[in-house]
Amino acid sequence: MGRVTQRRKVHKFVLDGSPQALEHPVRFKEDVLAVEEPLEIRLGEMSFSVTMRTPGDDFDLVAGFLVSEGIIWEPGQLISERFCSGEDENGVQTFNVVDAQLRPDVERPDTGRNVYTSSSCGICGTDSIDAVRKSSHHSPKEDDVAVPVRALAALPDRLREAQAVFDKTGGVHAAGLFRIHDDGTTELLCLREDVGRHNAVDKVVGWALRSGMLPLKGTVLQVSGRASFELVQKAAMAGIPVLAAVSAPSSLAAELAEETGITLAGFSRGLSLNVYAGRDRIVAETTEATPIIRGG
Repeated sequence: MGRVTQRRKVHKFVLDGSPQALEHPVRFKEDVLAVEEPLEIRLGEMSFSVTMRTPGDDFDLVAGFLVSEGIIWEPGQLISERFCSGEDENGVQTFNVVDAQLRPDVERPDTGRNVYTSSSCGICGTDSIDAVRKSSHHSPKEDDVAVPVRALAALPDRLREAQAVFDKTGGVHAAGLFRIHDDGTTELLCLREDVGRHNAVDKVVGWALRSGMLPLKGTVLQVSGRASFELVQKAAMAGIPVLAAVSAPSSLAAELAEETGITLAGFSRGLSLNVYAGRDRIVAETTEATPIIRGG
């Protein structure tokens, strides 16, 4: 299995204004980087997609990616996953090719994606604009989960506390799947980290599929970055009713959340958060918090 982190010698400049720093500006040290490597996803003999990811939990990543693409939605549709042959220039197995065997009745795409998926974009290889939107078998619309606002606002800190790879590198995104209980306590069900935020979410969704947990009713997906259209879509495909991000959502993300019945929160940072869709699921007692309405 490829490494999650890698050590590299760096030239560090310390600009503290001292004469010594100007005369001897370079210091040598080792830094720890998050590994980024390609992963080819095959369906049988067909090469379906290549994504740039942080190695680790690759079977979860592939399973979640197939859910996000609308190809599978229940564990029985995925018969097996295995690493295929793939070697670097020194002939060492890279573990960078995964073959997914699907149940014979599962409809396969006619062709694979023509370009790779970068760590910053999960839909870059989509064949057409019409193919961007996917129909979900797990609609969150009927999920009547109630989420205390104070518990929701505390999730970014819970997520950050569990980010072991980020502690070492400072260079990965995280996605955490939480369940909030009736007494307001929160339970972290699964956390995944990756250089790509969409990969981190796919790893969480894939874990849930392989655990037989889809649809993910009554859960909250907390992500470390912004809430993009693709993350809302991935949540919808997995039946996740609540998506919260520490940064802003895009306009299309908010529109899609409204359309698919997802509660979408942004700028969730402990003492406040903004709810852009699905306000009815948020429980805000007058002694806890009062929604602030701006504008006419």
